[in-house]
Amino acid sequence: MTFRPLHDRILIRRLEAEEKTAGGIIIPDTAKEKPQEGEVIAVGPGARDDNGKLVELDLKEGDRILFGKWSGTEIKLNGEDLLIMKESDVMGVIESEASAKKVA
Repeated sequence: MTFRPLHDRILIRRLEAEEKTAGGIIIPDTAKEKPQEGEVIAVGPGARDDNGKLVELDLKEGDRILFGKWSGTEIKLNGEDLLIMKESDVMGVIESEASAKKVA
């Protein structure tokens, strides 16, 4: 089954949280917070402006993003826990060092 978000919505897979602290302490599953970092799986075509013109999204599939702790709606699709949220709920894109050097 495939899923295509509508309008300015995106489908996100949460990235796994760290299991150890910087000091080496192992965090049990019950004490872990949900990660606020994810990977974009699918994007909608975009939103319409006041004139009815389609405005494409800045995000694309494969982007690593940061989002708010309570952002989005949790769904289960093909046995996997995913999030659907609007592009405006995304705080930023995490770029790798290699791609950041190309831009500079």
